[in-house]
Amino acid sequence: MKRFNLLLRTLVMPAFFVVFTSCEPEDSPDIPDKDNGKKVYNEANAEWFPGGKNGTVFMASSRAYRQPMPFIDAGAGYYTDFMRGERIFEKSFVTSEGMGYSGLGPVYIRKSCIACHPSYGGRSKRVDKFDTSDSRNGYLLMIYDPASPTLALASKYFTGMTQTRAVAPFKAPIDEAGIKLTWEPYTDEYGNKYADGTPYSAGTSYAGTLIYPKVEIAQSAILFPDFDMSKHAASLEATIGIYGVGLLDAISDDDLRTQYADEQTRGYAKGIIGGDIEEKDPSNPFPGVHPGRFTYLCTRGTLDNGPGSNAIWNITNVTRPERTYHYITDEYAKIMSQDVDVQKARGESKEEIYNYLMSNTLTPELTKADYDAFMVWHRSVAVPAARNLDDEKVQRGKTLFNETGCTACHKPSWKTRSNYTPMPELSNQTIYPYTDLLRHDLDMKEPGRVKVCRTTPLWGRGLMPVVSGYADMLHDLRARNYEEAILWHGGEAKRCKDDFRSMSKDDREALIAFLRSI
Repeated sequence: MKRFNLLLRTLVMPAFFVVFTSCEPEDSPDIPDKDNGKKVYNEANAEWFPGGKNGTVFMASSRAYRQPMPFIDAGAGYYTDFMRGERIFEKSFVTSEGMGYSGLGPVYIRKSCIACHPSYGGRSKRVDKFDTSDSRNGYLLMIYDPASPTLALASKYFTGMTQTRAVAPFKAPIDEAGIKLTWEPYTDEYGNKYADGTPYSAGTSYAGTLIYPKVEIAQSAILFPDFDMSKHAASLEATIGIYGVGLLDAISDDDLRTQYADEQTRGYAKGIIGGDIEEKDPSNPFPGVHPGRFTYLCTRGTLDNGPGSNAIWNITNVTRPERTYHYITDEYAKIMSQDVDVQKARGESKEEIYNYLMSNTLTPELTKADYDAFMVWHRSVAVPAARNLDDEKVQRGKTLFNETGCTACHKPSWKTRSNYTPMPELSNQTIYPYTDLLRHDLDMKEPGRVKVCRTTPLWGRGLMPVVSGYADMLHDLRARNYEEAILWHGGEAKRCKDDFRSMSKDDREALIAFLRSI
């Protein structure tokens, strides 16, 4: 059986690394209210600290999305676990037993966390080919029934996040060679022009255009002979930022429900709260029922059952003490157990192969200590400080952002709960994520499964070109810049889009300058 062992040498980092993570680079933002060279937090400058006093890091370089929160290396006792968890995030899992990061498969999506979150979750890049070996491609593939009122996943055959890789002799549910990704042109009701006649994204090579993805999967690429792809559709979802998720987790359920109730009293942009989700895992610090707040569709209620906690298992199929079973479907186990090539290669019977694949008593490959360290890291990746908030243009943009009604969904600030037990340092923090953590219908052209999408947090997104080298946005990366991200807003947010279209060029640029600064 596969086994995960984290080598001791990965925990011992040279002293200069601690100095590096604690120092400001030359391009750090200029923050007011300095005391002896140290930035001082107070209510007057709280917006410069989007992650709150304890969750913000003053760095605006290419490493801005991977920094620990200040208390991690300030004597709080978390540092070793943070570094251990970071190594787990970065390293690729392998199949060979006895190796440092073994446990991959038998079927999987990616070999590592960072393969889905290049640049530490600064967004993956829009690509022209679905190739999971491409380090820029962080897309996840979903197969669903477009005729279903809930756009239900084809979960009898495929896992929720569709697997396209396997460890021999097992075979992938879908052959990636049969996946075709194309970018289709789209012209909106205004001819892709502003009210003043300026084409969208003027000055770029793609001025006056909008695009959206189309995914087609050949029937021959499907492993299951009785699955009809013509009656189903494929959807792409890009991974999002990792930093600050511990702070979002620290927002209380009551405050989230209050936000939902408040939105129901207004005439537009009435957010949909995530359905109640019961957390049954005994290791979850918040057992019980919670409204969903994580993922585009708000299908996860707490960070300990959120995308990262699940992904370290279901992306790689690496088992752990409370997940001693594979992330596969019964149909897949049946097909593989009946495959003569698999039987011959493993020297096992149909029953033995099926029982192995569907066992719920597999040996854990990731230890509890490793998982706990991973969650310390996951919970405490810092939010980059805001930049240039005192700039006159940025201040004008903030005024326009508020007047246009963007804050109806992009709620600027929250106060975290008073007793966040997994990491008390995240309690009582005033944070500025610019999200209501609710879902809204933006009425996009061909949105795939994500027709009603959670409001994406805006904090730190302005650093994407610095961190990642690109700034593709929205759930499927159809937007190539902030401008297009706004222009794809329809439905509940159409009024905001139309107001943006009617602005002067200077005002449009000011609003985008504000978005880049927060």
